[in-house]
Amino acid sequence: MARKSNAETAANPGRLKQIALTYKMTRKADPKVGLIVAGVGIVTFGVFLAIGFLIGHPVYLGILGFLVAFLGMAIIFGRRAERAAFGQMEGQPGAAAAVLDNVGRGWTTTPAIAMNKSQDIVHRAVGKAGVVLIGEGNPNRVKLLLANEKKKMARIMPDVPVHDFIVGTGENEVPLKKVRTTLLKLPRVLAGPQITQVNDKLRAMGDLMSNMPLPKGPMPKGMKMPRGGKMR
Repeated sequence: MARKSNAETAANPGRLKQIALTYKMTRKADPKVGLIVAGVGIVTFGVFLAIGFLIGHPVYLGILGFLVAFLGMAIIFGRRAERAAFGQMEGQPGAAAAVLDNVGRGWTTTPAIAMNKSQDIVHRAVGKAGVVLIGEGNPNRVKLLLANEKKKMARIMPDVPVHDFIVGTGENEVPLKKVRTTLLKLPRVLAGPQITQVNDKLRAMGDLMSNMPLPKGPMPKGMKMPRGGKMR
């Protein structure tokens, strides 16, 4: 019991520090967050307390109002903090990978499966909806990366649905804050064992590519690749 209480005591300062850091970050993007959250708490508590005086139970309604006010403040603060975080990540390379990392259970995500020199990126997620390819960067360049990855998926797993979308604020693009909900809204067509098979195939393909021998240094002038792509 003593060890448990000591662990809880040590954890509390860490949580409080995390909340304070989150508030500072949110306040930079949303200067009115403190006033709004405080206003929600005061108004909620005031309404419950007023009702308590009207019905003759100010203590009970005051306690209930305090709890409801605290809950409301936490919800409002959480939403505005999330909005501020997405606002700061919007347009940053790899921002979608951070969102995919917290998409939830049932999804296996692999960041940056394809990338070009301009830092346009394609991430991959595998779940009950099948394979989902998520592109970040210039839409015109990302479309080419997505098309190449879709062709690759079609060769390896022709019977598995492959979805794709581009993260951004333009037409037919998915805003960063809606990436998770977009994934979760996709139709579920694969069962657990099928998802495992898909992940195993993709993992094997990744291992094969990483273990493929590559020539060291530039290829000698005049040297041609034999037909079939095999070196003799």
